[in-house]
Amino acid sequence: MSDPALVRVAIVQQPPVLLNRAATMAAAVGHVRTLAADGVRLVVLPEAYLPGYPDWVWRLRPEGPERRIADELHARLLAEAIDLDGHDLDPLREAAAAAGMTVVVGVDERDGRYSRSTLYCTMVTIGPDGAILNRHRKLVPTNPERMVWGQGDGVGLDVVETPFGRLGGLICWENYMPLARFSLYAQGVDIWVAPNWDDGDTWVSTMRHIAAEGRCWVLGAGYAHNVREIPADFPHRAEIWPDPDAWLNPGDSVIVAPGGAIVAGPLRREYGVLVADIDPTLSAAARRTLDVAGHYGRPDVFRLTVDRSPRLPVLDAGE
Repeated sequence: MSDPALVRVAIVQQPPVLLNRAATMAAAVGHVRTLAADGVRLVVLPEAYLPGYPDWVWRLRPEGPERRIADELHARLLAEAIDLDGHDLDPLREAAAAAGMTVVVGVDERDGRYSRSTLYCTMVTIGPDGAILNRHRKLVPTNPERMVWGQGDGVGLDVVETPFGRLGGLICWENYMPLARFSLYAQGVDIWVAPNWDDGDTWVSTMRHIAAEGRCWVLGAGYAHNVREIPADFPHRAEIWPDPDAWLNPGDSVIVAPGGAIVAGPLRREYGVLVADIDPTLSAAARRTLDVAGHYGRPDVFRLTVDRSPRLPVLDAGE
């Protein structure tokens, strides 16, 4: 990279070791170290990467004989999930600090402050000093995901400052929520990250649409996982995924420039890393013709209010 304005970014489209936090954490740390040697300053890992996406909820019936399997896997997911109020994410934070890299990672988050039994689909942004810059919990889990994850709140619906621009984003189908998107546009997002489980042409078109609508760089981090990569001793593996060559998800990671042009990907039905050298200053320049939160926004006609207060449990007044 000869141009000092350029920033090298990467999307890791590699599977986790499903429901094995330690092994998946070690893999994530390894990716950070390898990419740091290549000059990468921002790396994005997919939705629920730590310790893995609960794909079985799309395949098992919630009642009847299969409920026993779902309960068993949920208990294991709880045990392997990430408590952000503890030290579960420390290895990745330390790796980010050692590399001077910003890391975005999707996690199954276990609330360590209250019930300790509710999980959230969370996107964590780690700064180049290892500090957690933002924790965004998925606002609306999709369809059967609601049997695994609770609803998030507006606390983390934020854009954060990084050494290379303003960074924000949404998780998977949140990217189809116009008001959620606008809340980030209104904060001047330069680089949009979208860890996701979705795939296909419609999804890639959505990533391009956000780049055109928001005039921002978009990094859609797909989750690629083949049954072959699920450990042979995984509970009920053959019952849940009878085809040993099937893809749980084909990935479709993509990097899009402001305006909608694809610069890398989509990476489909294969593992790998997408890398691109981007110029974050192009985002502001591209809004000369379209700034949906500015001169093209008509605030005299439209208004959006975002409640960023946390969703807390109801306690007695004396507690």
